[in-house]
Amino acid sequence: MRTEKGFDNEKYLQEQTTAILERVDRFNHKLYLEFGGKLLFDYHAARVLPGFDPNVKMRLLQKLKDKIDVILCIYAGDIERKKVRADFGITYDSDALKTIDDFKEWDIQIKAVVITRYENQPSAKAFKNKLERRGIRVYTHKFTKGYPTDIDVIVSDEGYGANEYIKTGNPIVIVTGPGPGSGKLATCLSQLYHEYRKGIKAGYAKFETFPIWSLPLNHKVNVAYEAATVDLKDVNMIDHFHLEAYNVKTVNYNRDIEAFPLLRRIIRKITGEESFYKSPTDMGVNRAGFGIINDDIVQRAAHQEIIRRYFRCACEYAMGFIDRDILERAELIMRNIGAKVEDRNVVLPARKAAANAQKNNKGHDGIYCGAAIELHDGTVITGENSELMHAASCLVLNATKHLAGLPKDLHLLPRNITDSLTFLKKDILKGNKISLDLDETLIALSISAISNPAAQMALSHLEEMRGCEVHMTHIPTPGDEAGLRKLGVNLTSDPDFSSKSLFIN
Repeated sequence: MRTEKGFDNEKYLQEQTTAILERVDRFNHKLYLEFGGKLLFDYHAARVLPGFDPNVKMRLLQKLKDKIDVILCIYAGDIERKKVRADFGITYDSDALKTIDDFKEWDIQIKAVVITRYENQPSAKAFKNKLERRGIRVYTHKFTKGYPTDIDVIVSDEGYGANEYIKTGNPIVIVTGPGPGSGKLATCLSQLYHEYRKGIKAGYAKFETFPIWSLPLNHKVNVAYEAATVDLKDVNMIDHFHLEAYNVKTVNYNRDIEAFPLLRRIIRKITGEESFYKSPTDMGVNRAGFGIINDDIVQRAAHQEIIRRYFRCACEYAMGFIDRDILERAELIMRNIGAKVEDRNVVLPARKAAANAQKNNKGHDGIYCGAAIELHDGTVITGENSELMHAASCLVLNATKHLAGLPKDLHLLPRNITDSLTFLKKDILKGNKISLDLDETLIALSISAISNPAAQMALSHLEEMRGCEVHMTHIPTPGDEAGLRKLGVNLTSDPDFSSKSLFIN
């Protein structure tokens, strides 16, 4: 049952708040806190830690809002190449805009936006102009001269000193960004350099939810982090610095461990004294491990996430986004924990639905697609594609009929509505594909609900699909993906295309 709870948000909030405030006290009430991962909508954490509130970190910041300033970093190169955040399907620059709006909804203002490694790239410059014309303060930082080998240049007016100082007034400065490589660490260290030049003995700490340092190295929650960052080639490791200093085994990831000696030297050069940090683990303030209240539940959830990540890699490889070695690593991670794709309860039913569509010749353009959803009570519902609609559309209508207690063969979309949509797509808009994707189907369902009580009943049960597991035998079209994302399901698909057309795919 997906209602099982493996994580206690309130316990986590209490532990985390205490840890951050203790760290601020250690640094004379001025701390630059680098936030790794996602501050808002952390759906990965919610999937591997059932019960975890995707916005619990914002709840934490809201509790501390009188003590914090927020700096948002974004790498100019990510703006230029239009890097996409997979869970929302939006580019990093759009995500930065969304983050600013989301923070306002939580009554927290972004103090400044920093475009890192800025070299007047056209898209980055346009992004800067857009923000400034909306009244948002923007700073630009160039690549740090001398980095990573020449410490004397890095920690000088030519290095960190070349960056404009961002004035902040509160004791905690949250430094965040839309993804890895945003330049958060460089921004923190640049600010630290300027603070010491002003005689303020500020400090640095890191808030990184995964891997969870207090869990074993091969715990599935930590393995799921490796699967989630397979494109970055992150590897979980025992923090040997921590083991040597304290004789205690803790887990960190390779990039932090490899960077620690350099980071320690830079901090020593900035501060002029030896840091009390003896390990990368020391630098962290994360207490997520102490919020786990049922290890069996989170292990099972992480097992499923590792499979989902494999499917995502398989699809990204098919679409040309990643290389073969990344897909092979995702498969190796999955097999190392003894997982197989069939462990995902919706995979075989979806494939069976596609086979059934082929058997009954119900596909479209010679492509036979199947989809399956596992509802919260464990019931598995399937859908198939047809001349009229996509498999995802059929799936959602079938699921709503089941949830509403309606007959399976009941038509929720009257013929006049589907005919009108078909006429619009084919004859007015001159489209080649007239079958309804999920986004279109949901709109049609809402129109039908005006005069059709059954459609109104079905519509009222859509919310019950949030958090359900869905698998499709083909990579979803943009309209299907958008609809499923809005419904909040956990989607995977086989790495096959839903059309023979190269352009549509």
